[in-house]
Amino acid sequence: MRPIRTLVVDDEQLAREELCFLLGRIDDVEITGEAADGIDALRAAGELKPDLIFLDVQMPGLTGFEVARRLVEADLPIEIVFVTAFDQYAIEAFSVNAVDYLLKPVDAERLEQTMARVRRRRGPDDTTRMPLAPADLEKVIEAVQARQGRRDQLAIRVGERFVLVQADEVIHASLTDESILVVTGAVSGTSNYRTLDELQARLDPAVFWRVHRSHLVNITKIKEIVPWFSRNYLLKMKDPKATEIPVSRSQTRRLRDYLQL
Repeated sequence: MRPIRTLVVDDEQLAREELCFLLGRIDDVEITGEAADGIDALRAAGELKPDLIFLDVQMPGLTGFEVARRLVEADLPIEIVFVTAFDQYAIEAFSVNAVDYLLKPVDAERLEQTMARVRRRRGPDDTTRMPLAPADLEKVIEAVQARQGRRDQLAIRVGERFVLVQADEVIHASLTDESILVVTGAVSGTSNYRTLDELQARLDPAVFWRVHRSHLVNITKIKEIVPWFSRNYLLKMKDPKATEIPVSRSQTRRLRDYLQL
C-alpha cells in the first residue's frame, strides 16, 4: 500500500511543526504539504490531492469547518481529521465513524489511533475509500458548535505546550501585546482565542465580567476592592501576583450594585 499523503493545516506554526514531527515518525505517512489558513488549505488540497488532511478548527478567514464543507461539496476523496482545543469529553462524545478529532496538544498515542482508523477506512487495496457524507459532517459540526456555548475547560499555551485548565479556575484574562493572557492560581499562559469577546462568549456570563475593555475577571476570585480616582475601583485578584485590574466607568455601577457598595 502506498503512503498516506497528508496535508497539515494550522495557523500556528508551532502547532504545525509539532504535528508534522509526530506524523514524520509514522512509517506509512508522507507529509505532502502544510497550510496556514483555510484559503491556503483549499488551494493545497486541490493541487496536492492528499489522502488525509488535519484541519485546525479555529483559523482566520475560513474555519476548519468551512474548509471541510467545501471539500465535501467538491466531492474530493479526502479523509478529514479536526484538530481542536475542545475538552476530551466533547471529543469522545462527538466522534463519528466519518471523521476523527485530536485534542491540542496532540498526543502521539492518540495520533496513532487516528492513523489506524484511517488505514481501516482505506482498505487493504487502497481503493475502498468511504467519502465523508455531508450529513455526517453537519452532524459533527452542529454537535461541536453546541458545546461552544459554554466551556468546562480551556487550553492555554504555557511555553511550547498547551495546558488544560478548568474554566472556573481562571482568575482573570487580560489583553496584552495583542495576545490574551489567562491567569489561574497555578499557571498563566496565552489563550487560543484571538479576542476577549471570543473568550468571554465561551464562559459563564454570571461569573466572568468584562470590567474593562482589556480585562475579563472571575468575580468569585476578587480578593480586595480598592477605591480609585473619580469613584472608580481597582480589583485586586487572588492570583499569586495579586494583580490589580481597573474597573471602567461604565462597569462601576454594575459592580457597586452587585456588591452593594
